[in-house]
Amino acid sequence: MSKEARIICCGEALIDMIPVVGEGGALAYQPCSGGAVFNTAIALGRLSVPTEFLTGLSSDLFGEQITRTLDESGVGASLCKLSKRPTTLAFVKLVDGHATYHFYDENSAGRMFSIEDVGAVPASIDALFFGGISLAVEPCARTYEALALREAEGHVIMIDPNVRPGFIEDAEVYRARIRSMISHSDIVKLSDEDLAWFFPDLDGMSEQVAEVKALGPSIILITKGADGATAYLADGREISVASERVAVVDTVGAGDTFNAGILAKLYEMDLLDKVALKGISDSQIADAMAFAAKVAAVTVSRKGANPPWAQEL
Repeated sequence: MSKEARIICCGEALIDMIPVVGEGGALAYQPCSGGAVFNTAIALGRLSVPTEFLTGLSSDLFGEQITRTLDESGVGASLCKLSKRPTTLAFVKLVDGHATYHFYDENSAGRMFSIEDVGAVPASIDALFFGGISLAVEPCARTYEALALREAEGHVIMIDPNVRPGFIEDAEVYRARIRSMISHSDIVKLSDEDLAWFFPDLDGMSEQVAEVKALGPSIILITKGADGATAYLADGREISVASERVAVVDTVGAGDTFNAGILAKLYEMDLLDKVALKGISDSQIADAMAFAAKVAAVTVSRKGANPPWAQEL
């Protein structure tokens, strides 16, 4: 455990194979450390929030790269389970700045991560964050669900499913898992696209949000790309903020950085507490979302998932 860690990010770390133009115009790929939960952890570390990462890591050359990137961003990796299984690879296709992914993940170190690989979570930890493709694939998805349910009573839980439909083999099993985790979460982040996927038969965002709210989280954050974000609080309040206007290079890691911005600002305001979140003020949640939008804007303004450092802000 890194010194005084306050947040644990639980989920996948992988290598994003980013397309680049090689010599003579040939397509080539640059290996970049990534993964939705990894990106959130890196962003938190760069924002000077004491953070640990929890996943299954490979001892291969890509796993070494991931570990080095965590260390360079100030994120601890002592909780990770090291194995000789391969690192997950995600080949990225960019169209008009928007990313789609092709994954190579069978029997990877992260995917095979089990609950037996998870130790005790210290009481000093304020929050655990879950999300990404690690909630969609077996057996690690069961591991993270079990961990979230186990730790929900004593720690703030935040979840961002970050739905990747092409990675989901059984939609009903996946939906049931996410509903279970949301019902044990304090903060839920979903994009408008995530909402539409989860509730295709419901008429509009208000009905979709009502379904999520019925599961009991204190704060529901809905991001809408260039249209900003809205927080729906358990007592019926709704608070919206605009997105930051920047020239978009690509959107890789934007939502992940937004999550880090939320957690970082709540940590700064000493609100990473289950009771405190229930009583959060309009100005506090607006400040957190505005900060999250600001750090996400920096990420989309440059290539790949490259969250900003605190001094850049």
